[in-house]
Amino acid sequence: MLSAILTVLLQAVAGAAVGKMGAALGAGLAAIGAGMGIGKIGASAMEAIARQPEASGDIRSNMIVSAALIEGVAFFAVIICALVIFV
Repeated sequence: MLSAILTVLLQAVAGAAVGKMGAALGAGLAAIGAGMGIGKIGASAMEAIARQPEASGDIRSNMIVSAALIEGVAFFAVIICALVIFV
């Protein structure tokens, strides 16, 4: 009887640990993906400005909007993963 209860408790704890590890991995992947996306946007914007300097204002504003959207999605993903870890 006692061993059955301990087995159930061990399975519950192990499942929670795996879930928390998955959430931490998800948060890390979201941050890495956002960093790569914003880096690619910045590199493409600099290349576009070098090709057409007269359009630098439009390119810069589009780059900032795109980077803000990516940052918002990444922040949302990290918050959801943090909620999984701590709640």
